[in-house]
Amino acid sequence: MIISSSTAMAKPSFPHILSLLLLILLFTFSSLPGTFAARRLSLKEATIDDLQLAFKHNQLTSRQLVQYYHSQIRKLNPVLKGVLEVNPDALHLADKADYERRTKAPVSLLSKLHGIPILVKDNIATKDKMNTTAGSFALLGSVVPRDAGVVEKLRKAGAIILGKASLSEWSHFRSNKAPSGWNARGGYGLNPYTFSDPCGSSSGSAISVAANLAAVSLGTETDGSILCPSGYNSVVGIKPTIGLTSRAGVVPISLRQDTVGPICRTVADAAYVLDAIAGIDHNDIATIETSKYIPKGGYAQFLRRNGLGGKRIGILRAFYNFGNDTALAQTFEKHLNTLRKGGAVLVDNLEIANLTDIYSSSDEDTALSVECKISLNAYLKELVASPVRSLADVIAFNNKHQKLEKIKEYGQDLFLAAEATNGSGKTEKQALLNLARWTRIGLVKLVTEKKLDAVVTPKADFSKILAIGGAPGLIVPAGYENNGRPAGICFGGLRGSEPKLIEIAYAFEQATKIRKPPSFKGFKF
Repeated sequence: MIISSSTAMAKPSFPHILSLLLLILLFTFSSLPGTFAARRLSLKEATIDDLQLAFKHNQLTSRQLVQYYHSQIRKLNPVLKGVLEVNPDALHLADKADYERRTKAPVSLLSKLHGIPILVKDNIATKDKMNTTAGSFALLGSVVPRDAGVVEKLRKAGAIILGKASLSEWSHFRSNKAPSGWNARGGYGLNPYTFSDPCGSSSGSAISVAANLAAVSLGTETDGSILCPSGYNSVVGIKPTIGLTSRAGVVPISLRQDTVGPICRTVADAAYVLDAIAGIDHNDIATIETSKYIPKGGYAQFLRRNGLGGKRIGILRAFYNFGNDTALAQTFEKHLNTLRKGGAVLVDNLEIANLTDIYSSSDEDTALSVECKISLNAYLKELVASPVRSLADVIAFNNKHQKLEKIKEYGQDLFLAAEATNGSGKTEKQALLNLARWTRIGLVKLVTEKKLDAVVTPKADFSKILAIGGAPGLIVPAGYENNGRPAGICFGGLRGSEPKLIEIAYAFEQATKIRKPPSFKGFKF
């Protein structure tokens, strides 16, 4: 774990250690009054509702909770590398939340996220003592002009920014050779179930929530970077409709495909976080138009156990390929039966038009290369201070610091391809037209003509369809592969269909409750 001197955690004092030990004993052995006692809260898998109930009964403070997560990070992060930096002001922010809870506002008026520590991916700007680097030394010491739009909303909701989650460097858009979960500053993040590939660029966000380094986190996705790591790490991820959440202050790849969403252990927690971060941000004009999709009363109202009733869900059999893993194939057939038993109408054997073209074409890469150069240059130029001011500067920095950035091992082919572009020419415009057409005659036509509420696929293989269409996806723990790696089940729909996806996913989650924490069996920390 890389923690700069400006962000290092202070060595805990004896009173703090004693407080933490008492806290652990409290939740392990004590008999507490009322409902709280019956539930016997364990901080290991505590949800937002659990934590808020503990706050309400004066059995837990935000300071104690931050101390607990600090201890988890100290213990597990040197191996898992899910956290890149911790916020040196986290305890101060926790004390502020505790004070507000005691004196300023009735508990009933406080946000669900009030006093809850949250990790944000290190490509999401925080105007504080922490760095925002996308995992690269090239941005170490850079100064952002303001909090990212989603961070501003989190702070307004009373959440505590606990730290920065690690990621695949530059959101996995520097090189095709670099492994998922690797960045120069923090090294290689590990899946806590298999101690191997964590998948996607929001790897640290998923690793940390899965391993209980935090209860909730934020990730970003351009294509699969929330859905895939969430599936691989047995957590819940929501990839929102493009523009539903602000991208302002996020190190970009493509404003056409980039989105910010929650990674949590439950659908309920993800809905609470989405409620906090969705909405208009005038620094991201896409949020103005997309705000029309936000339901009055928010997303938490769709956490319904009977949410499957009457839903029409399409099954795309082209994605149901499990190789030799017959057990996983059987698991997913059982899941389809679970959906049926919950009252859903399953429309089987559907096909997406031009599916082969979509997955074999380089058009998405062509478009992303142009968009990366334009949007990244704009982001870098807006920084208050930075060692680099353009993509060309970043490439030069990497060449100058090849050992530090492992250029010989992994290269920077995606950056070089992006820098070689010169705006949107005939090829790029045709690529964009193709992507729009494939969405129109593919996902949109299928869902509309078949009158579907959602489609369901195993794992995150459907992410490309959702990415090029700017459409939402929600992935929930679904089982485990032969090698022990978790697998998710993904529900996707048209733009603005988050309420239906939450209803479906929550009802499925409550009917199955598949997630289990990593055992760390045979591994020493």
